[in-house]
Amino acid sequence: MSSLESQIRFDGRVVVVTGAGRNLGREYALEFARRGAQVVVNDLGVGISDTDGSAEAPSINPADEVVAEIISAGGQAVANYDSIATPEGGRNIVETAITTFGRVDVVVNNAGQVRMAPFEDFPEESIDALVNTQLRGTLNVSRPAWKWMKNNGGGRFINVSSGAAFGGVPNGTVYAMAKMGVIGLTRGMASEGSPFGISTNVVVPYAKTRPGTAFGPIPWSPELGEWLSPGFVAPLVVWLGHASCGLNGETLSVGAGWQAAMSISMTDGYSERELTPELIAENETALMSSETSPVTAFGSRAVKNLLRGFRIPGKS
Repeated sequence: MSSLESQIRFDGRVVVVTGAGRNLGREYALEFARRGAQVVVNDLGVGISDTDGSAEAPSINPADEVVAEIISAGGQAVANYDSIATPEGGRNIVETAITTFGRVDVVVNNAGQVRMAPFEDFPEESIDALVNTQLRGTLNVSRPAWKWMKNNGGGRFINVSSGAAFGGVPNGTVYAMAKMGVIGLTRGMASEGSPFGISTNVVVPYAKTRPGTAFGPIPWSPELGEWLSPGFVAPLVVWLGHASCGLNGETLSVGAGWQAAMSISMTDGYSERELTPELIAENETALMSSETSPVTAFGSRAVKNLLRGFRIPGKS
């Protein structure tokens, strides 16, 4: 173990990972446990389907297998089988952590169902599945954990978005909506939680979690699966969960050993009090291509720019 690795430890800390029975969630749970965390391994134990959710469920809930693996390696873990899709399920997941281990320090909101279909024909039940897990699921688990953290010195959330949030995924428009919502939620949580020692960041992972499927135009191969192994995402998630990480409100893209910060920026724009659509059209370059500034979870230059030249009545 390197000296740096010995510093990123979670001894005495409790980590909740949702959807931790397989793929990315499993990697997160195992790595946190390897570094001393007590882990709540949540998984509903359903089959995995990107279309209608009708896949066959495994005979054994994979959460049990992950827990057994952690315990056999000398770690501490407990399985939870509640659904993130209901407030009751979210409360039960957090209560499992508090009842079993006495606290909750880190929550990784990894679980969520995937549905893909043409935008105009997207089934209503698939919309519900996405919103109830990808958006409400993150809320359902985070809110009870937040309450405990707020009263006990803080904590950390790592939410999980997707590259689909930024478009370009066939039949993924509604999924993109939900996953972009996770980014907005993360930024709001970061701003509101900062005074209480609660930090929230979001990862955008790229990994092959469906062996045998292509990666965009790149056909499946064992080499592709190895290159995009879910294990390459776990180190960033674990670092974001550690108290030494100072990031808050950030969006980070990660996969294949690569990680990068993603940002939202705003141009200085075009301003004219005697405004017309024609003037906007004539000044499209200023609107779209002027100097940019960052838009963070904690503010932007928007209000300064739009109030430029305004004088508060009664003030000199």
